This record gives sequence, structure tokens and C-alpha cells, in this order.
Amino acid sequence: MADNKTADILYTIVDEAPELASASFLPIIRKFVSTAGITVGTPDISLAGRIIATFPENLTAEQRQNDDLAMLGELVKTPSANVIKLPNISASVPQLTAAIAELQANGYDLPNYPEDPQTDAEKAVRARYDAIKGSAVNPVLREGNSDRRAARAVKNYAQNNPHSMGAWASDSKTKVSSMSGSDFYANEVSATITDAQAGDAKIEFVAKDGAVTTLKDSWPLAAGTVADATFMSAKVLSSFLAEAIEDTKNDGTMFSFHMKATMMKVSDPIIFGHAVVAWLGPVWDAHGDAIAAAGGSPNSGLGDVLAAIDTLDNADAIKAEIAALDRPAMYMVDSDKGITNLHVPSDVIIDASMPAVIRAGGKGWDETGAKGDTNCIIPDRCYSTIYDESINFFKANGALDVTTAGSVANVGLMAQKAEEYGSHPTTFEAPADGTIRIVLANGETLHSHTVESGDIWRACTVKQAPIENWIELALDRQRLTGSEAIFWLDANRAHDAELIKYVQPALEAAGKADLFQIMAPREATAQSLKTITSGADSIAITGNVLRDYLTDLFPILELGTSAKMLSIVKLMQGGGLFETGAGGSAPKHVQQLVEQNHLRWDSMGEFCALGESLNFLADTQGNAKAGVLGVAAEAATQGILDDNRSPSRKVGEPDNRDSHYWFARYWAEALAAQSDDAGLAAEFAPVAKALADGEAAITSELAAAQGPAAEIGGYYRPSAELKAKIMRPSTTLNAIIG
Repeated sequence: MADNKTADILYTIVDEAPELASASFLPIIRKFVSTAGITVGTPDISLAGRIIATFPENLTAEQRQNDDLAMLGELVKTPSANVIKLPNISASVPQLTAAIAELQANGYDLPNYPEDPQTDAEKAVRARYDAIKGSAVNPVLREGNSDRRAARAVKNYAQNNPHSMGAWASDSKTKVSSMSGSDFYANEVSATITDAQAGDAKIEFVAKDGAVTTLKDSWPLAAGTVADATFMSAKVLSSFLAEAIEDTKNDGTMFSFHMKATMMKVSDPIIFGHAVVAWLGPVWDAHGDAIAAAGGSPNSGLGDVLAAIDTLDNADAIKAEIAALDRPAMYMVDSDKGITNLHVPSDVIIDASMPAVIRAGGKGWDETGAKGDTNCIIPDRCYSTIYDESINFFKANGALDVTTAGSVANVGLMAQKAEEYGSHPTTFEAPADGTIRIVLANGETLHSHTVESGDIWRACTVKQAPIENWIELALDRQRLTGSEAIFWLDANRAHDAELIKYVQPALEAAGKADLFQIMAPREATAQSLKTITSGADSIAITGNVLRDYLTDLFPILELGTSAKMLSIVKLMQGGGLFETGAGGSAPKHVQQLVEQNHLRWDSMGEFCALGESLNFLADTQGNAKAGVLGVAAEAATQGILDDNRSPSRKVGEPDNRDSHYWFARYWAEALAAQSDDAGLAAEFAPVAKALADGEAAITSELAAAQGPAAEIGGYYRPSAELKAKIMRPSTTLNAIIG
């Protein structure tokens, strides 16, 4: 196996369905690329792997492993980086604690996650675990800005084979509800750091009695950096949530809450906890202290609270009080299992959940499994308008016609922890009434907010070089496509106003200002939907969070999934990072595999990324054989689409393993047929023949594996042997691939 530091291509070890699929697909990749002298490494950025790497002193020599994330973080700053990154878990606290428990059960002497650390030792353990939570991987690897779009083959297939779309009615009651003030949008202030202001800043809390507590020391702010600060009022949030519950009840719709408690690992879990408390209302008022003492945290979801209630002597009485609450219907994650929208913070992730509601014609499912309209609660207004405007558009115009719709590509500002996804270390819950301020190295106070106890304050930055690179990438993409191009920036939002000061002069200097528009997210949403409805294409040039949200919203509407997007990160030092799609549905895929030995994960994202990675390798290393392999991989991807070889959702029908067989076959056939490299053609002619001759045996062996329950030896760290056994059940295919 190739060393991770010297391998030509690094294919990440991750979690859940994508990692199970890798057990089938990686042997195929290694077989094929070895003919070009290409080595493939497998750095471990899985949640379990990162936990293990964090506590080496607790483990045996055999259990320890390197910190591959740190290694990759250095590699992506070099021109030689060539990383295929599969979607990994962005862990909420319940996921983190579950992974720890699984590892402990398998003999790893790891400390528990301290929910309420008291001692210095517990605080130190908590800090190490907190560095693993949420979007801990992406900010480390994304040393470049994002270029995400649908590959032409994927778009053509979607138009010729349209996915189901729910019908929209003009009188639909589905809507988005957000705070009207005192949210992050309203309270945001922003400034661009000057040379005189640059240096190590501090974030401080000043109590009413004047006592100063340093919340963050040595926070480097370079000249040219856009630095923001804002907060959300806890009191106003609580009032808004109570009113939203009543409003939902009066409308006769379902209550649904949409956050990203996995990525925004400090602010959103707190907001989620407020929603749980608001839902419980008088029950929490009466019993909250006892529930908290029993270990129940609303920030971890209603499921965690109910589990704590079960340990109390008066559990039945408290549950009866909950059942007696006068509440509207609840949007459900799993009606059959009674898992509500508020059960687990990581179960409903806004960038996947809101497009699902919109694709379904504004419908969700309630406790009985019945479809209905829903009140989509998104407290902060910074980005809620994109969903509100989408709902308004489809109410007025009907569902998107995917057979004729154009496409929205995305150029996203995300390099070097740009914007909110880099803000976790600078987000705080106000410990008391007072002031939170940013004090610059020169002693100047940059930003200051008067806060009350429990308010959620955050700061974030984006550096000058990533902004300039982002604008260059936007210019390049518009030049290559000629598409409508929109910078999604709100001149009335403090942060966006600072970015516009960079964007407008750069466009004018390039002589391209007339080819670009600058619009607030609501207006940009309406314009983009109008454009793609007409059959034309648009480029959304956005910040980091909108990049994440829009590269789920538009692909789910256009393609039926965001897992098939081509996602290229042009690293700022010349390397390449190729991402393979979203993993939001991965837990359900694992559940189906375990119960029915059917994996419906679609590896189309991996197929697309592999072709791009090989082409990049050919360009950067002068490896002509890699280029031939890359072109053939693209042909294989086209074959999967043309012949409808993607996985089915139902047991007994072709699944992920079948699609890998067909990809290998199409890849080998393309290599055998090409004339650019006679050696590769001769090498793969017998492979292609063996795969074709073995079709009946291989597909029969793959089909026979389905049905019975599958044992994989763990959810967060499955057994390598069991993974191989389950994911490579065809002895005929294995004999050909090796």
C-alpha cells in the first residue's frame, strides 16, 4: 500500500455509506491506475480515525494511528496535492459520543466526552474533543476556492430521465419563518483590517462591573482581512420560537426546524436547544433542572432529553405532561420510529432538508406518515431568504421542469477558513450581561456589542488572498461558459458590503463589470430560478455558507441529488482537491445495508472526481498514461449514465456494487479501444473481455448477496475484513480485479 505522504493520489477514508462503497471501488481503482505507475494512498479522516489520533497516550501501539488530517492540511498547501475527498461526518455531540462509545466497546481506552467539564483535566479533554466536532475537516483541507457544477453527462441524463417532483399549489401554506430583528443579520458589523490595525487581536467579555475575561487570545488579523462580529439575542429567539409554534398551530401546518448543527458546531446547537425548550414550554419550566441534572441537554435534541427523563422517578408523569401539550403537528424524520424533527440535531441539516421540502412541492410528513404543508423555521435571516424566495417562486410558477431546466453552477469563497465555517473558535455564548468586543493589536476596539446572558456572539473572517482568488475564479468560469454570472452579495448586510468593495473594482479593472450582476440572495434566487426555468444557465458566485446551501438546493432540484456534482477545489498553491458530493443521506443507506445487504449509495461523484484527478495528474506530472486513464474514466462515467447502471433504491435490484462492476467494465473497454497508448490497450483488452464474459456470473453473485442482514462490525469503525466480505461478494469479479 502506498505511503500517504508520497502517493500520487490520496483517496480519503471517511464514514458511513461512502466508506462502505470504497471497500468495493478502491480495489478497482488500484488495479487500473497501477498500469500507469500511479500509487493511491488512503489517509483516514473518518470521525473514528480522528478520535483515535487525538488521544495516542491512551492507546496501545497497535491501536494508535497518525493524524492524517494534519498531514493533509500541510499537503494541500503544496503544488503536488492530488486529493479525492469523500464526504465525512461533521459530528454533532450525539454522533461524537456514539463514536466514542463504540470505540470504547472495542477496547480503545478513550475518555468520555465531558458534557459539563468541571476540572482542568475535564476541560482539556473537552477542548480536544471539541476540535473534532462539526466541520473540523473541511476548513483544514479547503486551501482553495470551490468550483462546483453538474458534469454535462450528468445533466443530460437528468433531463432525459427526469426524477420525480412534487406538484406545487398556489395556495400552499408552506412558508419560511425567520426572526424580524435581533438576529445575526441585524446585528452584524464588519470592517476591512488596515495595515495599522493588523496583528494579534483579542476577543474579550467585559462584565457590568468592569471585569474583563479574555475569550480568545492571539487571534491574528492580517491587513486586508474582512472581519465581522454579530450576535443573536437569546430572549428574542425564545419569543420568536414560541410565536412560531402558535403560528404553525393556527395555520394547521407542521412545525419544522432547519439548522446546520453539524457544521456550525457552537451557534446552531445552542439555537437548536432553544427550539427544544420552546417546544417543551411549561414542561421544561417545571422539570428542566431535574432533566439537566439527569444529563439531558436540549442542545443535543429532544431524544437526549427524553432519554434523561426515562431515568427519573416521575418519568411517566413528565411524559404525560409532554403528551398533553397543545402543539401543532411535527415534521418527522422517521414517522414509523417516532423520530421527530427535534430529536437529534444532526438528523435535519438545512442544506439537505429544505431542498427536500421544496422538491416535494412544499410537503413534509407528520407523526402519522401523512403529507402536509409545513412552517419551515430558520431563525436567522442571513440565508433563509433563498428558501423563502424559492417557495414563493414555485407557488407562483409551479414545479421546475427538469427536462428543460438549465443549471446553476457555483463559484464559492471558502479558502483558508473563509467566513462562518471558520468561526467555531470565535463563537461564544454570553456568560452574563455585559459587552463582547474585539480589541486589535494596536489597542483599538474594532467591534463591540452589548449582550445579555445567553446571547450567541460570533466573529468570522475572510482573508484578502482568498477573496482575490475567488474573483479570478469567477471571471474564469464566466469566460469559459458565457453564462449569466451573479455575485450573491447583499449591500445592506455589513459583511457583504465589505466584499463588494473588493468585487466591484476588480471587475472594473478586468473590464468585465457589464458581464456580472451583484444581487442580494433573495433577488439572486429569483433571477437564477427565472434563468434556469427558461433553459439557460447561471453561475452563483457566493460566500462559504451559500456555497454549501446552493450546491445542494439547485442540484437536488435539477438532478434529484447533490451527490453527482462535480466539485473541484483549485488549491491556491497549485494542487487539486476533488470532492465527491454530499453525504447527508448516508446514515439511511447504512441502515438499509445492515438490514437488507443492499447499498444504494451512488458513486457518481467518485467516478467524476476520479476522472478529474487523473487528468490533473497527467497535467501536473506529465504522466501521459494518467491522461489516457482519465479520458477512459470519463467514458465509463458516461456509460453508467447512458445505460442506467446507477444503484436502485430497492433490495433485490442492482446496487452500488453492481455500478462498480459496470464502471470497471466500461473503463476497461474504453482503454482497450483507445489508440493513444498501445500498451494500455493491450493490457486492458483481456480485462475487458473477462469482465464481459463474466457478466452473468458476476451479476448473479452480486444479486445473491442481497437480502440477508449484513454484519459490518461497527457503524463508526466497521471491520475491514467484514467490509471487504460484504462489499466484494463476487468471486468472479474479485479474480479479475485481484
